[in-house]
Amino acid sequence: MKLQNITYSIPWNLLLISLGSIIFGVGLKAIVIPNGMIMGGFSGAGILIYYYTNIFTPGIWYLILNIPVFIFGWLFISRRFLFYSLYGAIILTIVIDLIQFEIPLKDLTLATLAGGTIVGAGAGIVFRSLGSLGGNDIISIILNQKFGFRIGTYNFCFNCILFLFSFGMLDTSLILYSMAMSYITSQVIEYFMMLFSERKMIIIIADDPRKITDEIFRKLKIGVTFIKGEGAYTGKQRDIIMTVVNTFQLKRIEEITFTIEPDALLITENTFNVLGKGFSKRKVY
Repeated sequence: MKLQNITYSIPWNLLLISLGSIIFGVGLKAIVIPNGMIMGGFSGAGILIYYYTNIFTPGIWYLILNIPVFIFGWLFISRRFLFYSLYGAIILTIVIDLIQFEIPLKDLTLATLAGGTIVGAGAGIVFRSLGSLGGNDIISIILNQKFGFRIGTYNFCFNCILFLFSFGMLDTSLILYSMAMSYITSQVIEYFMMLFSERKMIIIIADDPRKITDEIFRKLKIGVTFIKGEGAYTGKQRDIIMTVVNTFQLKRIEEITFTIEPDALLITENTFNVLGKGFSKRKVY
């Protein structure tokens, strides 16, 4: 089975959602809640309600808050996404209620770093699937699919608004620590979203581009495109090499280029997502 097809298989998506939910739940129940901090999104709202009502559990509140959001997921994304997200929400609810241990971190700075990293890793793994953990994740994916809004950025902005409403209700220092943790979480989510997808676009300007491309074909067996260019000063017509490689192939491209032509100009540009044949397949929820 091709790697691109695996990403759409049911076992692979259930594995990602289950693993991410467990990691997320550990960070939330073993670090965030014992230190009195709050999370952003619906999980944070569930914790706030639990703190002030002492009714049910954070996991049950999280599931209750998800009900109206799942309706939006059904209407604006797909049934497949809804079922995967429902599975994720249920698994996370169970994990939150089952975890009874605490990771002993008395320093709030360490708790902020650890909590943000673990929760972000769990959420990021789930975002690699075709589902979510429900709640605010569904809204962020709708915005990402419809308007290209970055998931981590949206979550951070939403969380800042949530934290502002928490001032006067919770200790100010805990809210500030929670805001810092939210920022760490958003960055870790973005990292996991780009993991294995980051590519480098290479542009090479050389006097003998054909010789360089022949070596690239022979050693790396990757596609190369010629772009017609003209020197602004000399007026000389030339072929400019353009290709897209992963980070492991970058150094080999540099070696090939400068071994053949030491005076060549090589430009590297980060491309965080490349879709198409030979690269990532477009993700359809």
